Amino acid sequence: MKTLINLSLLSLVVALLCSANIPTNDEMAVGQPSEEVIEANNLCFSCHGQKLFTYYNPELDREIKDNMCDEKIVNEEKFYLSNHRTFQCIGCHSADYESFPHPGELRFEQQYACNDCHGYDDDWAHFKFDEIEEEFMKSVHSTNHDEAFTCWMCHDPHEYHITYRNEENLLNTIAYDNGICLTCHADVNRYQLLTDKEKPNVDLQHSWLPNQQLHFTKVRCIECHAELNDNVLVAHNIRPKEEAVKKCVECHSSDSRLMASLYSHTVKTERWSGGFINGEMVTQGFVIGANRNKYLNQGSLYIFLGTLAIILIHSILRAIYIKK
Repeated sequence: MKTLINLSLLSLVVALLCSANIPTNDEMAVGQPSEEVIEANNLCFSCHGQKLFTYYNPELDREIKDNMCDEKIVNEEKFYLSNHRTFQCIGCHSADYESFPHPGELRFEQQYACNDCHGYDDDWAHFKFDEIEEEFMKSVHSTNHDEAFTCWMCHDPHEYHITYRNEENLLNTIAYDNGICLTCHADVNRYQLLTDKEKPNVDLQHSWLPNQQLHFTKVRCIECHAELNDNVLVAHNIRPKEEAVKKCVECHSSDSRLMASLYSHTVKTERWSGGFINGEMVTQGFVIGANRNKYLNQGSLYIFLGTLAIILIHSILRAIYIKK
């Protein structure tokens, strides 16, 4: 009976998740850059795409080779794999950058935020950028740092690309998303752009966690540090460290919070097989109740139905015998 109830409840959960308005891989697909875009961007990459660049100095009347500042280098290969690969550089930056030397006042040029392009636009409504922004504004990243913490602190516009729901190997998604967190939380120089506090030691702060390194490679930071929201692709409401998940049962249970976050796409795409979602979780993760054998599930169902049939037949035969 318990197995049958579990199957029914799971079917309902999967049905609800599948009916949610979540973008598919096809909906999130980005085209390839045109030759015109590539040609225009080559001018920028000729300097900003490498460590060394060359320019003509009219005062000295000769070519000068110089080092590009690390923070001004854009990896061309990663850019053309990013979500913004179809854009010209001057689509987001001032066209005045086409001249060299660049005018000094361009250093104070205001950066676009995600919603400057994606927000409050019906064409992007199904990605729920507006709700993502609302979630972000409630997070510690926003409330603790105000306007100093922008989208770009986590999502480098020159390299960012969606891995969740576009990546077959879930471990790649976990590593990529955790890498975003570690760009600040493991880099003292970036960390102190936002605060004068000493950068905490990530390993030491999580010393209480059993099998620490296994957790670091099998789940994303946001699984424990963000408030769940089924309506957006990835949770953006990062909560204070005091509110982080620390109870094992919240993840390692049949109603694991991971089913609504890390594994939600697996639930949506793989549906259910023999009583529960398997696939990614069998080989790449662990949720109690998620890795049951489908043949045992089916067998238990047949035993249950067989028992009901025997009871029914016995009752009928007994009723007939009593009448005689």
